[in-house]
Amino acid sequence: MKITFVTSNEHKAREAAGILLGLAEIELVSLDIPELRADNVQDVAAGKAAYAYSVLQRPVITDDTGLFISALNGFPGTCAAYVQNTIGNSGVLTLLAGYANRSAYFETGIAYHDEDCQKTFSGRINGKIVLPRGCSGFGYDPIFEVDGKTLAEMSEAEKNRISHRAIGFHALRNWLCEK
Repeated sequence: MKITFVTSNEHKAREAAGILLGLAEIELVSLDIPELRADNVQDVAAGKAAYAYSVLQRPVITDDTGLFISALNGFPGTCAAYVQNTIGNSGVLTLLAGYANRSAYFETGIAYHDEDCQKTFSGRINGKIVLPRGCSGFGYDPIFEVDGKTLAEMSEAEKNRISHRAIGFHALRNWLCEK
């Protein structure tokens, strides 16, 4: 089975290919998809997949990730990429100044779409927002801590074992095995 992962992020495609190894061949395609907005990542991923399938006419997967911070009523949520690009980690930390509750979670929605169906999956990891630590990773990794370590302090292999995206891709794999 061949599935097209519509993303411009080669790291995501490698992670997906590793998880789906032996079950599906992953092809990476970068495609401009209209910016979609919804309150949950599954709806955003599903909208992306529907658009990608309408253009490519072959089985596709797409993803969307959000960062949900309790003290900020779930902000930035599904706008995490925009917030990272505009105010960055320092801006998020400024918004959290004075808040004792730093709990947060990452959630990734993954959508599969082919000629017969569309299905969404999700993965979530809980953590908290901390002062920046570590030198690996990208985006929010230096300020998102899980079990005493920021994602930026973890090796790529360690991060991929616990990541929200990996959890979502394992759910997709399980479904594909049953399909």
